[in-house]
Amino acid sequence: MKILLTGGAGFMGSNMIHYLLREYKDVEIVNFDDLTYAGNLTNLSDIQDDPRYRFVKGNVADSKAVDAVVKGVDLVINYAAETHVDRSILEPKAFIDTNIYGAYNLLEAVRKHKIPKMVQISTDEVYGAVMEGESDEESKFEPRSPYSASKAAADHLCSSYAVTYDMPVIITHSCNFYGPYQFPEKLIPLFTMNLLEGKTVPVYGDGQQIREWIFTEDHCRAIDAIAQKGRLGETYNIGTGFRVPNMDVTRKLMELTGRGEDAIEYVKDRPGHDRRYAINSNKLRTEVGWEPKISFEDGLAQTVEWYRSNHQWVDACRTGSYKDYYKQQYVDR
Repeated sequence: MKILLTGGAGFMGSNMIHYLLREYKDVEIVNFDDLTYAGNLTNLSDIQDDPRYRFVKGNVADSKAVDAVVKGVDLVINYAAETHVDRSILEPKAFIDTNIYGAYNLLEAVRKHKIPKMVQISTDEVYGAVMEGESDEESKFEPRSPYSASKAAADHLCSSYAVTYDMPVIITHSCNFYGPYQFPEKLIPLFTMNLLEGKTVPVYGDGQQIREWIFTEDHCRAIDAIAQKGRLGETYNIGTGFRVPNMDVTRKLMELTGRGEDAIEYVKDRPGHDRRYAINSNKLRTEVGWEPKISFEDGLAQTVEWYRSNHQWVDACRTGSYKDYYKQQYVDR
């Protein structure tokens, strides 16, 4: 099977590429990524010479580049996205270009070339704040940031193509990811590195915002199962049911890194900060047969140890020196 995986140099995509190459001997993967600030090819340096893997630099907002790279594949998995809410508040245009126009270009290319299947990777944030209960796949979209609004728009496009053109697309809404290779701007990697370096961690507001968490390996297994067994035109929530306030995550990270209460620095809450997310993933569990395997405690311990052991990777992200890897490995050849 030949798989086009967009955004494969990022955190989620690179973990999925590792997973697929590890699990399947007969897979062929094309990684299509524009290498924006969070696209890091050193995430994949250990498999760059694998004959089953090929990297193509390109932007999903470029319709011609998308059309060329989609042709001839068996499956498209769209991880390409701008994802950081704070950045979307400061500069929303990049989120519109990548998340909406990128999805549109992929849908058009999949339709034109009659690709058998496309999986759209989306987020539980499209449902907005869920103060009570859980969001299921029929819940109303109520996005509250430019990021979640752009993902909601892309999801609606996918749904409309499934109905109008009988497109073989499946949409997934996941809870919060964590694990190795996550760019150090998100809560867990940022706090982990600050704590390991003796710095304080910036906690928004009172820190009682509740999030649901999934270890990246469990998410990879979910996408794999959905691609194989999911019903075309359907949407599947990917969640663990493990929900905890951000402050509890912070204190667990402090425990794992040996830091005390003096490491906490409370900062002004960000605009439109959703108070609680909670998704119902019963549809995925009953129809596809997926269940999470890694507990939050075990996954968090693995994640902290990875960042502890890969300080040079973090330094390269902070300085931007990881960009030199692309020039050395691809441009200069």
